[in-house]
This record gives sequence, structure tokens and C-alpha cells, in this order.
Amino acid sequence: MKNKTLLIISREYLTRIQKKSFIIITILMPILLVAMIVLPVTLVLLNEKNQFSRVLVVDESEIFINNFEDTKNFEFSYRSGDIEQIKREAFDQDFDVVLQILDNSESLKSNIYYKKNLPSGLESEVESQMDDIFFDQLLQDSLKIDPVRYDHLQALAKSDAVTIQIDDKGVEKEHDAEINQLFGMACGMIIYFIIIIFASQVLRGVLEEKTNRIVEVLISSVKPMQLLIGKIVGIALVGLTQLVIWIALSAAILMGIQLAAPNLFSSETMEAVETTSVGYHNVPDAATIDIAPDNIFQVIQNYFSVSFGVIILSFIFFFVVGYLIYSTLYAATGSVVDNESDSQQYTMPITIPLILAIVFVPSISTNPDGPLAFWLSMIPLTSPVAMMVRLPSGVHAWELLLSMGLALAFLAFSIWFSAKIYRIGIMTYGKKPSWKTIFKWLRE
Repeated sequence: MKNKTLLIISREYLTRIQKKSFIIITILMPILLVAMIVLPVTLVLLNEKNQFSRVLVVDESEIFINNFEDTKNFEFSYRSGDIEQIKREAFDQDFDVVLQILDNSESLKSNIYYKKNLPSGLESEVESQMDDIFFDQLLQDSLKIDPVRYDHLQALAKSDAVTIQIDDKGVEKEHDAEINQLFGMACGMIIYFIIIIFASQVLRGVLEEKTNRIVEVLISSVKPMQLLIGKIVGIALVGLTQLVIWIALSAAILMGIQLAAPNLFSSETMEAVETTSVGYHNVPDAATIDIAPDNIFQVIQNYFSVSFGVIILSFIFFFVVGYLIYSTLYAATGSVVDNESDSQQYTMPITIPLILAIVFVPSISTNPDGPLAFWLSMIPLTSPVAMMVRLPSGVHAWELLLSMGLALAFLAFSIWFSAKIYRIGIMTYGKKPSWKTIFKWLRE
């Protein structure tokens, strides 16, 4: 019996890993995952490196002359005279922008002239500096307050809130709650699609063998239970192989990037990412945390409230157990119908809990300790998604272990339930069995 089961597992495994689709997805997925981490930072660096603009200021109000501060992206020069003539000459002299400040005593108004593309961030930079300069002028002229003294007092009055989580052992760690939520949502979505894809493969495989009557040949030499176990375990090994390769390739690519560009994730770069719309927000300040700011793996680890290794191991566990639960139920479904369209009647009640978990992902991520998140992470049919959404934000160890234990207990029930149906349904053709008939099979 053991040898026959191993042969079925081997057949299912080798048939699928040799497909071109398996190879393509296995290679592309790590590249996409790494790109999601590295691309925002790279875009910021390229944007800062390539963006430098010369701005010619024509100040008709005479308030802002020689008062704009140059930045790493913008350099300000000044001229006065006829605006039309200045515009014609400015663009011939390699100025990128002409800033005309209108003489208006009631409000600040200006025109920004450019030829090709408006430099990114210029409009907000100009408005910000004009507001500050004009406010300083009002402080001096109207309130007789020294702007330098005012700025000093304003700086003293600023607050800086840092998010620090305390774990069960009392250890304090600064982390980014938004990144935890986004990563948890991504994990939940990924595990949902992986479970559905691989469980559906089991359903289609059972249906194909039953429709082509191949199963009759197989049953003559192996028992239905052997065939069921072989198919499920074989496809599970395909999924595990793909997952392990994804993790290994992703780590290898990140290590290569770390060696090729050791300063890519420096504290200066992370601060730049924090202040731009293409990157993440609220990136922890490297000066306030006990890690080397230019280590990409340490930067990634610092985002999470729990060990990244725990997240990876939990992901593998919930993938395997979630897949086994749904694949056994899908296999039982495939055994009682003769075509894929008929299977929808039986798979929909099975899939609804997983779909509900996806629907509630935003609620779970924003309130990972709430009652909805807790109970969804305990119910075995929803826990693979719900627990992975909660985990990056931090959960108690007993909650994680309880969720795993309940999932394993339900897996044992699923195997018993599916085996009862599969051994009879796989040899049944013609009319679809009713729910009453299916429950009758369970008592046999």
C-alpha cells in the first residue's frame, strides 16, 4: 500500500513541476515580490538624482526678492522687468521655470511658467516658501515679532509621537503599524489565492480521471483512499516546492541587491522614501532603533511586531493545513459530480467561509485584536487568511497555537469526511447525488 501511494504522489508531483506554467510562475513571483520592496526606494533615488530645476523669480511685490532658499532640487535666481521679455529670454538661458509673483496686497498670487514638464514638487515648494516668507513679513511689520525667535519657539512646541509596542515579555520595540497592516493584508490575499488555486487543481484532477474513466483502471490496482492521499499530498508538495523556491529566490535577490547597493536602504534613503508619495510612510528613524540602517533584512524585520521567521513558518503552516482542508473537501466534491459546472453546487458552501475572510480583511487589519478578527482566526475554514492578516501586527502565542491546533483537528475531520464520500462517489456516474444521499454515505 505504501509503495502504491508513493507512486501516485510521485506521478502527481512530477507531472505538475515539469509544466511550463509552474516554471514561469515560480521564477516571476520572487521578482515581483522583491520589486514591491525595492522599486519604491529606487524610484525615489532616481527621482532625486535626475530632478534639478533652475527657477527664475520675477517678484512684482518686492517681498520675496533674495528670500527663497535653494534646495537640492531647485535653484532660485531673480530678475525684474517686463514679464513677456523675461519669459522669452529665460527659456533660452536654460531656466526651467519662470515664477511670476503678482503685486496683490490682499492675497498671495503667482504664476508658474514652464515649457516641457512642470518639475515634481515645485508648486508645493514655492507655495510653502512663499507662505513662510510672507508670514515672517507680517510678524515683523504688524506684530513686531522677531521671526527667528518665533521659529525657535515654534520648534520647541512641536510634538513627535513614536509608536512602540510592548510584547508579552515586556520587551519594547518601535515599529510601523501601517506596514504591518499592509503586509498582513498581502499575506492573507496571497494565501487565499494559493489555497484556491491548488485545491482547484485537486478538484479538476479528480474530475478528469472520473470523466475519462481513468479512475476505473486506477481503482483496480489501488484503493480509493490511496488515490485520494496520493493526489492531495502530491499537489501539496508541488505548492510547498514552489513556496520554498519563492522564499529562497527572494532572499537571494535581496542579498544580491544588498551587496550591489549597500547604501540603498540607508537611513537617509528611508527618510526620503518617507517624505515622498511613491514610498512608505512613517518609516522608523534609524537613529532611534538598535539596528544597522543599511541592512535590507534588518530594515524589513524592524517593520514587524513579531519575528519575521515566525511569520514565514506560520505562513507555511497555514498554507499547508489550509490547502489540505480545502483540497480534501474539493476532492470529495469532484468525486460526486461528472463535470466542473455541476461541482459549483457543492464547492460554493465550502468556499463561502474563505470568501468571507477576504471580505473582512480590511476590518481585521485595522482592528487585529477585535472580536471579529479573533473568531475568524480561530474558525479553521477562515483562520488561514484571518490569522495571517493579524500576525504581522502581533498576536499572543496562545492564540496562534490555539488557531493551529483547531486547524489540525478540523483537518482530521475533513480527511475522515472526504474519504467516506470519495470511496463511493468516485465510482458513481449519472445522476448527481442529493445532499441526503451524501449524508447516507457518511453512515456506511
